[in-house]
Amino acid sequence: MIAVSPEAQEYFRKLLSEQGAADWAVRIRAREPGSLSADCEMTFCEPHEISCDDGVVNYPGWRLVIDAISQSWLEGANIDFVVSQTGGEINVRAPRLRGEMSATQVNLVERVQKVIAEEINPQLASHRGRVSLVEVTAKADVVLAFGGGCQGCGMVNVTLKQGVERTLRARIPEIGAVRDATDHEHGENPFYRSTKGPSAIR
Repeated sequence: MIAVSPEAQEYFRKLLSEQGAADWAVRIRAREPGSLSADCEMTFCEPHEISCDDGVVNYPGWRLVIDAISQSWLEGANIDFVVSQTGGEINVRAPRLRGEMSATQVNLVERVQKVIAEEINPQLASHRGRVSLVEVTAKADVVLAFGGGCQGCGMVNVTLKQGVERTLRARIPEIGAVRDATDHEHGENPFYRSTKGPSAIR
């Protein structure tokens, strides 16, 4: 469960009120969790962007949506509003965000991120896509999330197996399974569209 201070709750209520969209929510997600560079991202969220796997917490006048694949990383997090000279800012403390990794896991995370940044994402950019690391497990499995044109794309399994996984294994042969944890029902604008059933693109 995520704890939100009264001051932070009031701040979010005011922000959403200023947007003029009473049914919007605030989404929180973990970026690069399980790594030394992990942090949190908070964005506005429209009702149609909330999936059944997301966690939703209702507060008076607003809702907090916890990204599905980020929930375990954000368990026990605290969100507060800290007053500063410039007015104030939201502060998120998530003790599990970086995980409890061995030196081997830390090394693998850094190497996987380097391959993604320097080799894989430049290739996916030609299809307006990208991939990010969700976590490297204790068994050295690599869990990924696709975004941009790759999220919701009918060719994503081919991209994962023949492109991303092949590149990762060539550079880091000791990794375990390579898994996709993306919610593909809410893709932004896939370069390819699946011919199996209606498109889920919004």
